[in-house]
Amino acid sequence: MTSDGPLTGDGLGSRADGSVRSGPTSTGPVGTDQPAGTGPQQIQQRPEPAGTGPTSTDRSTGTSPSDKPGRSWRNVGPDLRPLSVPAYRRLFIGQVFTVVGSMITAVAVQQQVFDLTGSSAWVGFASLVALVPLVIFGLLGGAIADTYDRRKLLIITSIGIAVTSIGLWLAALAASESVWTVFALLALQQAFFAVNQPTRSAIIPRIVPVEMVPSANALGMTVFSIGVIVGPLLVGVLIPLVGLAWLYFIDALTLVAILYAVLRLPPIPPLGEQRGRAKVVDGLRYLWLKPLLLMTFVVDIIAMVFGMPRALFPQMAEETFGGAIGGGYQLGVLNAALAVGTLIGGLTGGWIHRVHRQGIAIVAAIVVWGASMALYGTTSILWLAAIFLAVGGWADLVSAVYRSTILQVNATDEMRGRMQGVFTVVVAGGPRVADVVHGLVASATSTAFATTAGGIAAIVLTLLAAAMGRSLIRYDTRHRPDTGRAAPD
Repeated sequence: MTSDGPLTGDGLGSRADGSVRSGPTSTGPVGTDQPAGTGPQQIQQRPEPAGTGPTSTDRSTGTSPSDKPGRSWRNVGPDLRPLSVPAYRRLFIGQVFTVVGSMITAVAVQQQVFDLTGSSAWVGFASLVALVPLVIFGLLGGAIADTYDRRKLLIITSIGIAVTSIGLWLAALAASESVWTVFALLALQQAFFAVNQPTRSAIIPRIVPVEMVPSANALGMTVFSIGVIVGPLLVGVLIPLVGLAWLYFIDALTLVAILYAVLRLPPIPPLGEQRGRAKVVDGLRYLWLKPLLLMTFVVDIIAMVFGMPRALFPQMAEETFGGAIGGGYQLGVLNAALAVGTLIGGLTGGWIHRVHRQGIAIVAAIVVWGASMALYGTTSILWLAAIFLAVGGWADLVSAVYRSTILQVNATDEMRGRMQGVFTVVVAGGPRVADVVHGLVASATSTAFATTAGGIAAIVLTLLAAAMGRSLIRYDTRHRPDTGRAAPD
């Protein structure tokens, strides 16, 4: 369950990070400003023995140094420890710019398609144009990330994304009336992104210590929620000032920040023995044989398909909350409430890294998510609906942080890219299926029934799935051996 995936909200592409660390073949964190490829700090090195160094976990107490008395403030504010790692800090700062830039482009594409066609149907089709290459290249991109140097892949794909943004800028500047030109550039950009995203997620476990993994995830998702809110607002301000075409150019400029961060990284080849090219089918087989990893996808699909009523927001804005034709400000409130909840969760998430029973935390978060969506369907008071949606956004962040953490910590490095590719596909596809399901149910019954019944179904099915696949609720980070891997499924 996550509202922070690559096709969030508007159905078009964006860029966001996950964060975590690896198993017995993983490396120690880099975290230095040493020139790439030099000295003993190269990423290929083996980790230090567990229990050593300032960031290690105290195995006798199950806590990290930051968990000890005198640091209780971290239970309230965000845990900023991952920013002490220079390599992660540069990627994080780059992400701040690129997330806002990508959301600007996402909104700009919608507006440009509508300007060219005058049809909302064509705007909806643009979402499909963005989704198809993301699904296809999401799986392929994960396999590529498990085969080649991930730093080089990030450089190539980041440049590719920037070039397509420049292409959109030039097409708009030339007042091209071809919507197919926009679609072609959009599809190409999403193909680059689909390789970029799993590659970037697979890098972060190599540069932050394992105990900082949940906090790094929370920071990345918090930045994304800010971009979801700020990006569309900037579009409204900038279009009258600079025109739509220059929004694409601004997005291309933001990618300079992430390119700088990537260029400062040392080489990051996949660990383990790669015999030929990594195969997508091997990744799917690996996932099937890992019940714990598989369960993180199962509960996410349940939560999204049954519990995400986003497709009903326009109708509910008008009919339930009294909005004007087109939804009015009520529609804006409904769409922003989820992102605000995610932002609040990130800004108050200093406690997240202290939770050891992360599987139970995921199940609990989805129960809260389902309950908030069910309650949202029962009210016709806008401010109360916004609160329910914000609580859902908060629960969404908690679930997404721990699912990402479990996935990246427990997947071996040679499989991590492919696991992140599957993650990208699920995050992109789940909400799309939810749009169809909620639309059909609401058409046959009502928006209130579709929303409330969907939230209840998400709770019931998640609890059933957790009871049947007990590897998730049994998961405890304190039972991982000193290599940093979780106990066997």
